[in-house]
Amino acid sequence: METVARSQPTVEAGAAPKDATLIYRQSRWTRLTHWLWAISLFFMLLSGLQIFNARPQLYVGKESGFDYNNTVFAIGAENTATGTRGYTEIFGKRFDTTGVLGWSGPAGQETSRGFPSWATIPSYYDLGTARVVHFFFAWILSTTLLVWLIASLVNGHMRRDLAPRLDDLKRLPRDIVDHAKLKFHHTREYNTLQKMAYGGVLFVLLPLMIITGLAMSPSMNSVLPFLNDLLGGRQTARTIHFAVMVLLVGFFIIHMLMILAAGPINELRSIITGWYRTDPPAHGDNTPERSA
Repeated sequence: METVARSQPTVEAGAAPKDATLIYRQSRWTRLTHWLWAISLFFMLLSGLQIFNARPQLYVGKESGFDYNNTVFAIGAENTATGTRGYTEIFGKRFDTTGVLGWSGPAGQETSRGFPSWATIPSYYDLGTARVVHFFFAWILSTTLLVWLIASLVNGHMRRDLAPRLDDLKRLPRDIVDHAKLKFHHTREYNTLQKMAYGGVLFVLLPLMIITGLAMSPSMNSVLPFLNDLLGGRQTARTIHFAVMVLLVGFFIIHMLMILAAGPINELRSIITGWYRTDPPAHGDNTPERSA
């Protein structure tokens, strides 16, 4: 989740290069929060899958159990005529996922578990350690996001760089076509799709992830007793929490593909050093064009 300034910011270290197409795009604070969020989400994902393995089912409603028919997602294993098979069930539709979900492990040493050992922290079943890791990085993520939101409101970054304007919305159809053709414009500002994607993650998905996480915590019942009712119960909050995780993983995959398509060296240099190479200005125009 990067930030972009409209005007050339003060260079923090070293002299500006003579090449006018190389601009200082990402501040130290942007780069720091970007990597803190990336590291936190990585450990939260893998430890969260370990926690999920303790009960690899999702429900909608306030309660769950054999007396209820509110399961919307489940991972498990069952004995069949050909041996034990792993399965994943989504809204009653069952898929064989042997070797990955439900039943996995080295040949001859397979075990019944939701997500495989290579996708969890720790790799062996240890709910206590997984919870410690998960909550530690959850607090880092939450604190960093809160500070970032307050700072962005105060310094105008949120309004200036991330809020889509009318002109951005008018350019949306062209932006979609350009991305479909893998035609990218390297400019100082975010294009419309970037603003919408980053805004969705920063202002919708991450806050929703934190809120549903709080709703699942029994210790928060006395502090925020209304939260469970607002979300439709602890089981529904757990399902929403899982769904948000899937959306964040999807965002990460698309984010990586866009970086590879747009030029990984330029994109990585920007988020590591702050320097970003823009497209040369059009003939007779010394002002870099806006993102299409």
